[in-house]
Amino acid sequence: MSKLQRKPKQQQSVDLEAKYQRFALTENPFPTSPVNKDSTDRRINGKIYEADIRTKEYEKIETAFLKASQTDPSHLRLGYILDTSYIGRGNGKSAFLVNLIDRMNQEYCLDISDEINKCFALYVAPEPGGRTKTFDSFVDLIFEAIDSSSIIASSLASMRLDAIAEVYPNLQIDEDDEQKLIASLNSEEWLKEQGVEYTKLLEVILKNKFLQKIPNEFPLLSSRHELFDSFISIESFRIAYQRLKKGREKLDFVFSHLVQMFMASGFNGAYIFVDDFERVPDFQSARQRRDFSAELRSVLLDGPYENARYGFFNMFLVLHAGVPALISEAWSSSGLDQRYPLSPKIASPHLIPFEKLNREHVSLLIKKYLAEYRNDSFSGDKLAPFTLNAINVIAESSEYNAATILRTCSALIEKSLADERNSIDEDFVRIEIEKREGVVSGEEPSLDDSNATDLLKKATDG
Repeated sequence: MSKLQRKPKQQQSVDLEAKYQRFALTENPFPTSPVNKDSTDRRINGKIYEADIRTKEYEKIETAFLKASQTDPSHLRLGYILDTSYIGRGNGKSAFLVNLIDRMNQEYCLDISDEINKCFALYVAPEPGGRTKTFDSFVDLIFEAIDSSSIIASSLASMRLDAIAEVYPNLQIDEDDEQKLIASLNSEEWLKEQGVEYTKLLEVILKNKFLQKIPNEFPLLSSRHELFDSFISIESFRIAYQRLKKGREKLDFVFSHLVQMFMASGFNGAYIFVDDFERVPDFQSARQRRDFSAELRSVLLDGPYENARYGFFNMFLVLHAGVPALISEAWSSSGLDQRYPLSPKIASPHLIPFEKLNREHVSLLIKKYLAEYRNDSFSGDKLAPFTLNAINVIAESSEYNAATILRTCSALIEKSLADERNSIDEDFVRIEIEKREGVVSGEEPSLDDSNATDLLKKATDG
């Protein structure tokens, strides 16, 4: 028989929901992959999130950073989210960042700060394999985060809306749908349909006090430069940045000219959250680490940039437990450690310890994922099909690592369905874990028994 007509002995089920009906679930709720904020699967894009697990960390950031006035010259500009466990990845830091950034960008921190600050937040993840060794490549990632967000569009729309109110005070604009309004204000055709002359708007915009030192090459002043059309589009900024040389030109663009434009549009600050920061120093030589830290200090604190002057961009570095030892010498040589020490002798507001999960946290985490995929008619135990003792064994065998816990739950769901079990109890969990990892004791395992990467040893050896 031709292979065109042959069929596999097993085919995908048409009704996936029926498979998981035994546990009153529509799908397997648990992820098997790390967090990827760009995924459409809410199991791995960070959208399934139990905020109560990280209340302590969030409140520290909110108090020390988000509620503190951005106009105070002494406000904190650099912070560290530091993992307290040497187990390694998978403790939930990326999911925490995704949800923190979403929370901040909902109202640009105006609600959080009681209208004191208007700040946006960006997510940056250095590329693996050493592709983000230099500060230039790091700045490229920051610009890409700005470019891929809606912040340039929002800033242009804000300046144009203010200018319309001044030049065309009688023009009525529907402001109910914010996203639609932003798109309209960034459309040359829409402005023409409203009878708005863009050149008149630009005259008003360029009178803003924060824009007086911007060079003619910057897209906002496109009418004075032959590289761009008279109408400033969002794409103009991407084109302009790509034409810049490495070094000072790009640093000025991001840390001076964009800062001036954002301030002109009404923002008084922004936050850059750098996930997996160890991907930078892991591949750097000692000299490259020193150069990187010196550049970081320059753009944040005391260099010839508008950002250093105003403290507009605030940066958070997400550090695994061994990373401070890896970068401490570079931080010391640049002076960053004097302002924002990596291992302060006393508790400091710029350092946010990221605590290890406890048993209560694990139960909350599993309940959250199960609830997202429950049948509407379900009214039983929120932990079902897991028993509480089974969850305790899962937590202990996973050394309370969130990613390992979730992967284990996913595998146990599939195995239980294959065995036509009605519940996942302690004995079943122990048997399955023993098959994969050896005997699981009844006591919580020591970190010394972990097979995970020893980040402290790695940093010391480096």
